Amino acid sequence: MLLYDDDTIRGWRKLFEQRGIEGIASFDVGGSASYLSVQQEDDLKAWVGAVLPRSTRQIGARIAQEFGLVYESRSGLIALLHRLGLEYQKPDIIPRKLNTQKQQAFIASYDNLLNSLADNEAVLFADAVHPTHAARPAGCWAPKQATLAIEQTSGRERINIHGAIELATGQTRMIEVVTVDAVSTIRLLQSIEAFYPLLALIHVFLDNARYHHARLVQEWLARPGCRIKLHFIPPYCPHLNPIERLWGLMHRNVTHNKCYATCAQFADATLGFLRETVPRNWADLCDSVTDNFRIINPKDFRVMR
Repeated sequence: MLLYDDDTIRGWRKLFEQRGIEGIASFDVGGSASYLSVQQEDDLKAWVGAVLPRSTRQIGARIAQEFGLVYESRSGLIALLHRLGLEYQKPDIIPRKLNTQKQQAFIASYDNLLNSLADNEAVLFADAVHPTHAARPAGCWAPKQATLAIEQTSGRERINIHGAIELATGQTRMIEVVTVDAVSTIRLLQSIEAFYPLLALIHVFLDNARYHHARLVQEWLARPGCRIKLHFIPPYCPHLNPIERLWGLMHRNVTHNKCYATCAQFADATLGFLRETVPRNWADLCDSVTDNFRIINPKDFRVMR
């Protein structure tokens, strides 16, 4: 009738047995009153903001040391932190040496290109990736009684993939190479040209890796009849290359919580996903690999040192 369940009543009784009336009145599990005074709460909030402790254990130790109060319940301590406007956060990773003006100029140039793209032109994004043959455990939902594990692999072998993707269709060109260099760049561009024989111009966006600017690549591009035009993404801006998101999608589908007995099996699974699964299921995957670009400004973050 009072909308209180048995567990609540038992919790109150336990608090009363341990602390008496004061235990029930102060309620460190989210009740009306706090153990700490207003000044102590302000001091704690300022300390957390300055130190950025990584665990409630550190915060509880600080409270005990500075204020002589012990929060026996972790949930009660978390409730206090939430009430003070604090939350557990994982920092974002942002590239170093970001230039907001260059990012803005690139996005504007890219939008202009898409708006003026002819029917016999295409846009692709290219990059290289080096996945390692290693077990990658990732969190997942499972029955409470289950104890999960994946078998460990050597983690010493890796494959080198130089690839490109067209966001409009999900078509990919992926080549496995011994070394990612100017030669592999030309091989990739040749593969792209061969895949689009009827197009007059193919725009390929890529990063500023030295092999992309190599003289060998420039000579190949300068040959008569070349239908490839390179566009370079601003330095330190992997967030402006959607194929980086494809690599993340690949790991989630191929390497997380999966074990491959041999590196050859791992390579087959990885290349099979990139070459076949992605284009075939692009309608379901396209929202994970988009050109929905944003400008990252370090001034919008509190950068941890």
